[in-house]
Amino acid sequence: MASEVSPRRARAVLVALSLAAFAFITTELLPVGLLTHIAPDLDRSRSQVGLLVSGYAVVVVLASVPLTRLTQRIPRRHLLGATMFLFAVANAAAALAPTYAVLAGSRLVTALAQAMFWSVATATVIGPFPVAVRGRAVALFATGATLAPVLGVPLGTWLGQQAGWRVAFAALAGAGLAIAAAVFVLLPSYPPAAGGAARGTAPDGRRFAVLLIATALGIGGFMTLQTYITPFLLDISGFTDAALAPLLFAAGTAGVLGTLAAARTLDTRPIASLLTPLTIGTAALFGMYALGTLRHGAVAFLAAIGLAYAAFGSAVQNRMLQLAPGSTDIASAGVSTAFNAGIAGGSLLGGTLLPISGARPLALIGGLLTLAALTLLAADTRLRRGGGSAPTIGRPSASPAVTR
Repeated sequence: MASEVSPRRARAVLVALSLAAFAFITTELLPVGLLTHIAPDLDRSRSQVGLLVSGYAVVVVLASVPLTRLTQRIPRRHLLGATMFLFAVANAAAALAPTYAVLAGSRLVTALAQAMFWSVATATVIGPFPVAVRGRAVALFATGATLAPVLGVPLGTWLGQQAGWRVAFAALAGAGLAIAAAVFVLLPSYPPAAGGAARGTAPDGRRFAVLLIATALGIGGFMTLQTYITPFLLDISGFTDAALAPLLFAAGTAGVLGTLAAARTLDTRPIASLLTPLTIGTAALFGMYALGTLRHGAVAFLAAIGLAYAAFGSAVQNRMLQLAPGSTDIASAGVSTAFNAGIAGGSLLGGTLLPISGARPLALIGGLLTLAALTLLAADTRLRRGGGSAPTIGRPSASPAVTR
């Protein structure tokens, strides 16, 4: 693919798919910002609305690998374009949902589209770029996802507060249609097997399995608190409802900074790029538990959590492109499954604890999970340095064969 796509068109595809990632993450997390508005309108509890996030993630977990295997022969232009169209239709249904059940059903459909998107988007968008700069390309692609908390969720929260939560979902439906059109126009209709990032550059099945486990644990830790960050900020830190959008904006801005910082190290220090954000995130979650009642402390720790979450996500995607033991589409589906297993597990854990103990302990539990992920990756790194046989990171594989 690299030889068939001009650099200018490759960058345009990167922008279009980054916007798609922005739309998906905004949709996935929007109930967090609108938790206190959706719940009374549909006569549901906050925990039940929180399940809209965890249920979404469960569908992604179950559907990612099967959908990827079923669609391996479909040209990516058609597959991703149809995926964005389905995204638009599902969000339109959410905007019109008369009951909680209909809203939940529309989000499950959106989750199917997201499962398909994340399974193939990374390899598709990175394929035209040289191996030596793919880490930077990954970070640029991930900017769309990290901008979602900065712009998408705060803007959706504000729009939902001003005009009703349904209008926020309607706006996402319109954005999905525009992005679908852009994908059909910009993405070349090349065979899936022609992608330049169809195989890992340093395949290692054992280390890839460790990465998946650590991803599920780490994301689960972050999401145990983040799914219910609204009640934490309101009930524990004492902020008003009007402060939520600016606070989410601050956390998202920190996430963008984390992604940009990761872009400088992903190609040269992929392991440190995984360990550093987990270290920062663990310290911030423990800090939120200890000092979250202080508003200034809560803002600082919230920003640190946002920075760490975004940087860790970019690092995981970059590491997948290196360690994938076979097709990067299947490996990406595995990462998506692990990522959303963490989202679902963290959301379910937080939703179970919230009515029992309140929001504060969620930060402590989340910190323990990210610490477990950090310990696992650090131990794996030490094992390799102590004589493991893992391939040299970042070096292209010996075989030039490309199949997907």
